[in-house]
Formats: sequence, C-alpha cells, structure tokens
Amino acid sequence: MKQDYTLKQIGNLLLSKAAIGSIGGEVGRLRLLIDTGASYTMLPIEAVESLGYDISHPTRRVRMIAANGIVMAPVIKVVWFNCLGQKIDDFPIVVHTIPSGTMADGLLGMDFLVKCRAVISTGEAKIHFQKLEAGKA
Repeated sequence: MKQDYTLKQIGNLLLSKAAIGSIGGEVGRLRLLIDTGASYTMLPIEAVESLGYDISHPTRRVRMIAANGIVMAPVIKVVWFNCLGQKIDDFPIVVHTIPSGTMADGLLGMDFLVKCRAVISTGEAKIHFQKLEAGKA
C-alpha cells in the first residue's frame, strides 16, 4: 500500500520539510522546494556549517548554473537526510545558498527523487514513493 505525502503548495511551487543529521547528533530542519529541474539536492551553506560540516574539503565539486552565473559548488555527504518519510544515510548534497525571498532554504533535486522513486501529483500537491520489487535494483 502506498502512502501519499501532502506537499505545501504556494502558487505553482511545491515545498516539503526535510531534516539532516550531523556527526555530533544535532538535527537541522529545512524547507525545500521540490525541483525536478535540479539535478542535485542543495542545502544552504549556513545550515550545513552550523551542523559542523566542513565545506572547505568537499568530496567533489559540481558545476551549476546559478542566478549570478556558473559556479563550482562543493558536494559533501551528510550523515543522514530525511524527507517525506525517506531516510538516506551518507547522502551527498550540494552546498550553495539560494537567493533570499524564495520561500525555501534549499532544493530537493532529482538525485533524491529518482533514488526514492518519487511519483509527484502536481494537481493534488502530493507525492508517493514506489517500492522496488524484490530482486530489482
């Protein structure tokens, strides 16, 4: 049986709450824009650093188009990432702050949505996740 999660809808935008865990056990809570046009989940620098993550030594950097042009943003792995009932350990996130006034702290990107097999109903502002069949990856 699938479980639908209701998203917050503001105009044509869909938002969700998310949480990330730190190495020390603290929890950061954020509001993310569901963004099927974003390849990666992106969290703001301030939130990530406040949980003790060191963004000066990322696992890698990704090139992305931002409001101010093309930037190279750091990618780090958070201890865990939880959104819409889906918890992923050692989840890689892009660290970059989106412009203020966007109603969200960051973006929930296709990396998360595909990994969790999300099905989004934009008309109902709902999302559910398909379960993998046994033996399929």
